[in-house]
Amino acid sequence: MVENTQEQERMNREMLDQVQAYLVEILKEIPRELPIILLTQPLKNDLFCDGARKVIRGIRQLAPKITLREYDLGHKMAKQWQADVSPTLLFDPDHYNIRWLGAPLGEETLTFIELIKMIGYGKSGISEDSRMVLQKIDGPRHIKVFVSPTCPYCPQQAVNALKAAVERPELISLEIIDIQANPGLADQYSAQSVPQTFADEILIAMGAQTEELFMLSLQKMEQQSVFIPESDTAEVEVDLVIVGGGPAGLTAGIYSTRSGLKTAIIERAALGGQVATTPVVENYPGFTQVGGKALVDIMVSHALEYTQIYPGEEVMEIQPGDPIVVHTSRRRFTTRAVLLATGATHRQLNVPGEARLSGKGVSYCSTCDGPLFKGKKVIMVGGGNSAVTEALHLHHMGVEVTLVHRRDALRAQEYLTKNLSANNIPVLYHTEIREILGTKRVEEVMLYDNQTKKTSKMKVDGVFVAVGYQPVVELAQKCGVEVTPEGYIKRDSRHRTNVRGIYSAGDVEGGYKQIVTAAGQGSEAAISIFEDLINPYWKKEK
Repeated sequence: MVENTQEQERMNREMLDQVQAYLVEILKEIPRELPIILLTQPLKNDLFCDGARKVIRGIRQLAPKITLREYDLGHKMAKQWQADVSPTLLFDPDHYNIRWLGAPLGEETLTFIELIKMIGYGKSGISEDSRMVLQKIDGPRHIKVFVSPTCPYCPQQAVNALKAAVERPELISLEIIDIQANPGLADQYSAQSVPQTFADEILIAMGAQTEELFMLSLQKMEQQSVFIPESDTAEVEVDLVIVGGGPAGLTAGIYSTRSGLKTAIIERAALGGQVATTPVVENYPGFTQVGGKALVDIMVSHALEYTQIYPGEEVMEIQPGDPIVVHTSRRRFTTRAVLLATGATHRQLNVPGEARLSGKGVSYCSTCDGPLFKGKKVIMVGGGNSAVTEALHLHHMGVEVTLVHRRDALRAQEYLTKNLSANNIPVLYHTEIREILGTKRVEEVMLYDNQTKKTSKMKVDGVFVAVGYQPVVELAQKCGVEVTPEGYIKRDSRHRTNVRGIYSAGDVEGGYKQIVTAAGQGSEAAISIFEDLINPYWKKEK
């Protein structure tokens, strides 16, 4: 136990040292002065004010061009900048209209570093496709992005907004709003699930988007789901394209590259998939206990030693053939094989009110949205390991949580159910959610007792859902891959699908939804692909 803990601490220290060395190299070369203004009010959000000071002072040691000035909200300069929230951060206000309501803590430290790089170098780093979309915006846009320090998806969306504000400062202004520091603002906008993005007070995006989809949503002033580039992007030639950056995809990337295959991993959302939002992992070999995001960071760092990763990029189409052509939201890949490790998404209840109140009290991620419900009453729907783990996570955050399960017994592991009892978390058995009620946000739920056949209402502030997963197979079906009656990708013992050159691995295949299982399937698939490419099975069949 002690040896495992020491090894884990050593690995974490090494990772932090690598990150710091990278930051020193990038930030010390910043060519421009970068003034940061911190506006505070005594006894108002002191924890976040202190946090903001510490982060900025830490970054200043790495980037000498950064200056920090602090004013009280009562100061005439605060009135000139129209600042009334403590803390508020302004960044080079003479050239950009970017403010941060809160502190760059937790996951949002990544956003803060990207912000420093963009303003310090005066470069947004956007793609040519994004730039073309932004050029079509001919009127002002004021963006609000609601984020949380515990949300691994938030930096992607916040960085998208920063790119827009840095690229077109004459038109685009931005507020990054921390919901933990500003729960009142979050309530005002019903932003109870993050990230959420508003432009000119209109909701334009729920969740994280690829860069190009964000820019298109900003231009169209409504959420966009498909981006078709107006011009051809760069072409990349590889041996293997892996679609999905979860445990299966990352492991496959390591194994395939070590086998000698030139490999690319493409991930449209947060790297790590569901693991990134898992509060605590206690059953992954080598770690008695590790945060899901920490485990993902270790996997990603390992994979990056071998292969190229394309985050925030969505695969739009796969054209089977020789070679296989993969079109993404940014470029075109030609490849000899494709591995579909697209995973599974949270299954919904499909009850009245769920879709309408999604992000307004209905959530599928306790790690992302739980802090907003501290001191409030919520229900967790489900009876498996995920539901119980997330219920415990909410309880330890200070949320009053009740578990609701439609059967007479939980399916979770005994260790977890005992922990549930030890923490006095109530469980409603034989109970189903029939409707989620509320006008602007969740106010109550309609419950149905499937034993007594009676219905009742319960006043709640939130509904967290953990009732299983739905495989992401739309891309597979578009290119002719068969699926099982249960909806998972149909494959043989070597992870081959019915389409030559296309393979699968991980949760999209069904079976046990475990990190170690997905990683194992990723390694199996990579080895199978390598063997098939050097000794094609289809030639034997002929």
